[in-house]
Amino acid sequence: MIPIFSTSQAGWRESLSALLDRRRAVPAEIEQTVRDIVRDVRENGDEALHAFTRKFDGFSPDAAGMIIDKEAIYDAYVRTHPDIRIALNRAAERISAYHRHQVEHSWITTDDSGVILGQKIGPVDSVGVYIPGGKNAFPSSLLMNVIPAKIARVENIVVVSPTPGGEIQNSLLAAAHIAGVERIFRLGGAQAVAALAYGTASVPRVDKVVGPGNMYVALAKRMLQGIIGTDSFAGPSEILIIADGGADPRVIASDLLSQAEHDSLASSILVTWFEELARAVMEELALLADDLPRSDVIRHSLGTYGACIVTSDRDEAFAIANMVAPEHLELMMENAYECLGKVKHAGAIFLGYSSPEVIGDYIAGPNHTLPTGSTARFSSPLGVYDFMKRSSIIGFTAQALKDLGPLAITIARAEDLEAHARSVEIRIRESGR
Repeated sequence: MIPIFSTSQAGWRESLSALLDRRRAVPAEIEQTVRDIVRDVRENGDEALHAFTRKFDGFSPDAAGMIIDKEAIYDAYVRTHPDIRIALNRAAERISAYHRHQVEHSWITTDDSGVILGQKIGPVDSVGVYIPGGKNAFPSSLLMNVIPAKIARVENIVVVSPTPGGEIQNSLLAAAHIAGVERIFRLGGAQAVAALAYGTASVPRVDKVVGPGNMYVALAKRMLQGIIGTDSFAGPSEILIIADGGADPRVIASDLLSQAEHDSLASSILVTWFEELARAVMEELALLADDLPRSDVIRHSLGTYGACIVTSDRDEAFAIANMVAPEHLELMMENAYECLGKVKHAGAIFLGYSSPEVIGDYIAGPNHTLPTGSTARFSSPLGVYDFMKRSSIIGFTAQALKDLGPLAITIARAEDLEAHARSVEIRIRESGR
């Protein structure tokens, strides 16, 4: 089901590179479709939104309304099974506790020259949060995206989520109530992102858009970057497991399957220096996959985007992991904590045999909105800091300008910017009178 290749064989690097490149590829026809949708929403506003909602979601916002209000959200919370409410509330508590550690504060200092320097930190004014809807709604994603924005004190949080056939899961609305969301717009796809970026008669324009979505949503966010701020590019889910000889093959297989069932584009990779373990995991995958409801999706995912790499030793396994820079990295090893320093690039790192990636999806506390497609090389998990902006503070006294200004003048003239130089010179001359 998953191809096995060894680093002792020629061409393994090319095989891995091909896998990673295929994982990041975007079909040209999808890109053009997204471009057309964005342009239509920008030019035609609500008319385009309603047309796309009827086309893609199968219901008319003209009749059903585009907004789920606070009362409907609370009613759904009450109707949600008590066990789910308990679990979501506990998850919200843990997510809040973790993200409160990320809060940054403004600061000011005075240096030896008497110059006032500092940084003013505050929230962005408005944020759009995209949450997948329909049959596979994700209440956990709503908590993960809204709670950090609330902790950052974002004043206006606009939540959008598609409602195919006009239906939405009670558990998603329950999470919205727990997170303090007062309305949800029944919008999905690239058209929802475009509406948040440009604003329409019904949908307010926002400064930044975050949240997971399909390829159409991710591409729309990428296209609109600069008009709005966005979080990191959200591609298909992925996991890489580094396993030693003490790892249980069935447990490894279960974790690989947990990612493969997301969708047919998800990527699951095992890296180990124990060939017998690799073959045992492959056997378990074949046995366990058939018992799962989404076995067809799983088999396509594993066969197309999965891999098992047998390395010469542990260090080579970590080198490959850093090359892949996965969204989720499981260190299924006896001495996982001691090996943490070997990890350079990963969205989230799970330590030891008892730390499945799934626990990070729901209840651990850290954010599960993570960089994918090897972007962990330069991107980070979603956090409170994504909803904050920073302004530098600079205050010179006349004496400080007299002391340091000539240096600025010298650099300005080295760059052939005479007006820059004179802007400083005039102040120094005036202060001497």
